[in-house]
Amino acid sequence: MSTLRELKSRIGSVSSTQKTTSAMKMISSAKMRKATWQLQRLNPYRKMVQHVISHLLVTDQEFNSPLIATRELQRVALVVFGSDDGLCGAFNINIFKQLLATIAEYRREYGDKLDITVVPVGKKLTKASLKIAGPDLQVEPVDYVNTRSDSEQLHRFATMLCDRFLSKEFDRVEMLYMHFITTSRQRFTRDQLLPVSYQKLADAMDARAANSPCLFEPDAATLFETVLPLHIRSMMQDVFTQSAASEQSARVMAMQTASDNAKELLDELNLEYNKLRQQSITTELLDIIGGQVKR
Repeated sequence: MSTLRELKSRIGSVSSTQKTTSAMKMISSAKMRKATWQLQRLNPYRKMVQHVISHLLVTDQEFNSPLIATRELQRVALVVFGSDDGLCGAFNINIFKQLLATIAEYRREYGDKLDITVVPVGKKLTKASLKIAGPDLQVEPVDYVNTRSDSEQLHRFATMLCDRFLSKEFDRVEMLYMHFITTSRQRFTRDQLLPVSYQKLADAMDARAANSPCLFEPDAATLFETVLPLHIRSMMQDVFTQSAASEQSARVMAMQTASDNAKELLDELNLEYNKLRQQSITTELLDIIGGQVKR
């Protein structure tokens, strides 16, 4: 009977775990839907900024801005986005592996003299990144930015990166994150934030802008200087939201896997419990029958 009591206790524990993982999956699903909704809300803003840039680029005017100036690469900042919380499968592990691969790639191309600064967002990646810090690899967490930051905090973060780029503390700023595709699929992505790639702006130019000329006031160059920070801010907001959606989708899949495993274990334990219970009943019946025969 002690074996039956142990099995019953394990069945109760596994059943409770299954209910917990199912509830966590529902919560993560709601958070993921919220993040994808925010991505949809961001699209009109990003399209409008790109539309203005397209109109500026079709003027064939040469734009000179310190935010698009390229210089010899001596100092690079890698802004890597992870999560504050766990229970999201291999989400943070995969990003950290890609961070190490990115650092190794820079080392192969530019050698050990390149000064690399990792700027982690999220407690999990901050903890992992601090372990690899060294003389030629600085890790600088930003205390006011986490996975729950609002748009003002992200704007402050983007402005800080721009200021450090303009002061030549960084010659390049890259963002490393998981790009949300579907609930079951996310893709690791590297986007260059600074300097802003003039070629990418030209490649993304709206073809309709050439057929709808505009008048610029005060002038195209001044407007270009004004729009570039907005472009950087929209990029930061988009990457942050992509990472948040990917984190929640990874957590949904992790909780689904945990729930499925708990259900499978629960079925096995129930089967084993029923077998032992049936065996116990059969033994008792045999003892009763044996006692009657002896009489």
